Amino acid sequence: MKAHYPLVIIGAGPAGLAAAVVAAQHGIEVTLLDEQEAPGGQIYRAMESIPPQRAEMLGEEYQRGRQLVSALRDARVDYIPSTRVWSLNQKREIGLLRDGAPQVITADQILLATGAMERPVPFPGWTLPGVMNAGAGQILFKAHGIIPSDGMVLAGSGPLLLLLAWQYLHAGVGIEAILDLTPMHNHLRALPYLPRALLARHYLSKGLKYKKDLELAGIHTLHNVSDLEAEGTDHIEAVGFLHKGKRQRIETSLLLIHFGVIPHSQLARAAGCVHDWDAGQQCWRPRLDDWGNSSIDGILIAGDSAGIGGARTAEHAGRLAAWQALHALGRIDRRERNRLSRDDRRWMRGEQHIRPFLQGFFHIPSKLLAVPNDDTIVCRCEEITAGQIRQAVADGLGDSNQVKFLTRCGMGPCQGRQCDLAVAHIVAAAGGKAVAKGGHYRTRPPVAPLTLGQLAKLYPEETE
Repeated sequence: MKAHYPLVIIGAGPAGLAAAVVAAQHGIEVTLLDEQEAPGGQIYRAMESIPPQRAEMLGEEYQRGRQLVSALRDARVDYIPSTRVWSLNQKREIGLLRDGAPQVITADQILLATGAMERPVPFPGWTLPGVMNAGAGQILFKAHGIIPSDGMVLAGSGPLLLLLAWQYLHAGVGIEAILDLTPMHNHLRALPYLPRALLARHYLSKGLKYKKDLELAGIHTLHNVSDLEAEGTDHIEAVGFLHKGKRQRIETSLLLIHFGVIPHSQLARAAGCVHDWDAGQQCWRPRLDDWGNSSIDGILIAGDSAGIGGARTAEHAGRLAAWQALHALGRIDRRERNRLSRDDRRWMRGEQHIRPFLQGFFHIPSKLLAVPNDDTIVCRCEEITAGQIRQAVADGLGDSNQVKFLTRCGMGPCQGRQCDLAVAHIVAAAGGKAVAKGGHYRTRPPVAPLTLGQLAKLYPEETE
């Protein structure tokens, strides 16, 4: 790899793929870095190697990624897979790790297209073996054709839960039950946004089709479930929950959970990009202008890492950011940038009609986010419980970083990715203030695991 590039894109999902192709078509030397072995991101994972029958089971939206990946292969893009980015700063220096070897490169323009991650929501028993994120189940299915044995349970709230159940149905998986933790009053929360959502009715009709197919197959969905608990000692043995005022229990050896997705913002936050609290999406998201420019000059953010919008919105946002990068690099003027972006901006507005409705309908209840049970582990890495976090607040600590300092919550191998948001909600509820007031963890490099030996290789001339 070179030491410097005009444009570096991090992430080969929909936004990164679309942006790389646009930039290459306009003669810019562009490097596309990605952690995976092949392009596609999480949504289009294993696109080039998946058997046709499995691709058909995953549905039309998955197969849409084929044209994006194909366009990348036809473009003059320096695509570098299996590369982990562990550092990014305001000088636009990027720390990489590839084949165990570290390297630091720089760029004139950097586009972060790191996508989304599943929202971690701690509940009793969520750390037991046999409890997995629904996204992990989908990854195993896409990449390796691995599906669960019969009798598994799906629980949580969000569109992915319904999609995965439908995909498993077509793969022949026997689903014991779907436990929907979406509160019934969310219907009223979402109702004002329904007229606008009808402008993107293809999303609604698709969801209704999934529900109908599942019902016809005899797969039961229990709505308005609460008080979810995974029961067991060394492994999950059953799922307990409250439904219609009665405590119920389903024996299972596998529980797949999902509570929506949030921006994967570790790199942007490590670089110092300003983030604001989004009450609708119930998460932190970077402060951006209409072109994806962050608060740091030369760092752009697009796709779900900028705020959850879905794969098609990410595609359009990636192109918009690419045209902005071309303008910043002096390849096109402002008028040409605006002209080229017109269609994508219009299409992106059309895709976003559904978002307010989905945010209202799948709004996670504050009781669940604040982790009511004191014994529930919140930080898996350091094994810190909700009760310990509340005690820290009672002792006078007023924000997430102070709690992190005292308890070591968020200082483990995942660097807070799995507990940051949960801690923010607990601190806010315990202190009687808004989540935005308690802030988020300060993120510092390395944002991904790096050994001291690997770090030392950056400076081979140093002896002490």
